[in-house]
Amino acid sequence: MKRSGVADLKLHPGRAPHWLVKRMMPMASALCEFVVNEYGTQELLRRLADPVWFQALSNVLGYDWDSSGSTTVTCGVLRSVLNFETHGIVGAGGKGLASLKTPNQLRALEDYGLDGFKLGQISKAVAKVDNAAVQDGYQLYQHLFFVDQEEHWTVVQQGMDSRSNDARRYHWIWEEIGSFIDEPHTGMISGHVKASTLDLTASESDNCRKTTVDIIKEGPLRVRRMFEDIRPYGETSLIPWLDETAPTKQLPAYKVVPKRMDWAAVRRAYEVQPSDYEELLFLDGIGPATVRGLSLISEMIYGSAPSWADPVRMTFAFGGKDGVPFPVPRKDYDSAIQFMETALSEAKMGRKEKVVGLRRLRKFAPPILVKDAS
Repeated sequence: MKRSGVADLKLHPGRAPHWLVKRMMPMASALCEFVVNEYGTQELLRRLADPVWFQALSNVLGYDWDSSGSTTVTCGVLRSVLNFETHGIVGAGGKGLASLKTPNQLRALEDYGLDGFKLGQISKAVAKVDNAAVQDGYQLYQHLFFVDQEEHWTVVQQGMDSRSNDARRYHWIWEEIGSFIDEPHTGMISGHVKASTLDLTASESDNCRKTTVDIIKEGPLRVRRMFEDIRPYGETSLIPWLDETAPTKQLPAYKVVPKRMDWAAVRRAYEVQPSDYEELLFLDGIGPATVRGLSLISEMIYGSAPSWADPVRMTFAFGGKDGVPFPVPRKDYDSAIQFMETALSEAKMGRKEKVVGLRRLRKFAPPILVKDAS
């Protein structure tokens, strides 16, 4: 299972203007139809799973380069226009409460012959990993699941840091299915690197994951005693090991011990006796606090440290609707939509001159002529 990238974006107030959204929809539909006609549904899913291509799509549609709305609005537009009849792909989910409806919406795809239950389980697993196994301070609030008729899928989801008003976008893809928690990403892109990220999907966390599974099998009373051994010392004191004569270890300030753990979930996990970390993570009740507590026990008592490095490394920037780097030229936008729709129509009738012209244009990068938005 590969997550293809992450992007940090700023929270911008207000809504996308109606005049822009009504243009974004036919343009997005035409662009996606072109990709599907030329390369197939799997290629469109791969591109949606690429954070740079997704951001470029948002920019082509006229949205802000650095706004959290570039995710929510673009996803909303795509969910509205994509359909099996035209594109061979549909989207499920959305923002806020709509994101919680994703599994049920995927179940409804059983009418099209898809395994909606399996797709719903994948949706839940993807959200669980980015909310609990990768603890970077961003609370997920947007989740969109794109799927074609062959059950190939891509997930685009976003989290918000309420303290900084930063949003971070996560992309997943069906390809190279292996483990949800063992290096599931192929790249991450961001403009903001955090100092206190618990990343249990990193290869450096492998020993911690294995130790955590061993710890949970020792029983809830034993786990509670180990948790209490580290809990009183919090962020600033030396952490004792199993006995008073053992070496001590300084707990870095950002490795905050959670205030509580879900002990009922710990008991259920003990009864299940999970075979690996993935099975443990996906048990009901094993949330971020419990994951963090078990990871700290693993590190402080057994010396099996997880990765505390934010996997995000790079950044990118484009322009968009707020006039950066230029206002959206509405007349040119309308002309481009007309050109795309005409080219699609003529291509279906066997007249592919405009499509061939578009292919040739890929060889060039002419300057953008900025016109007054009117």
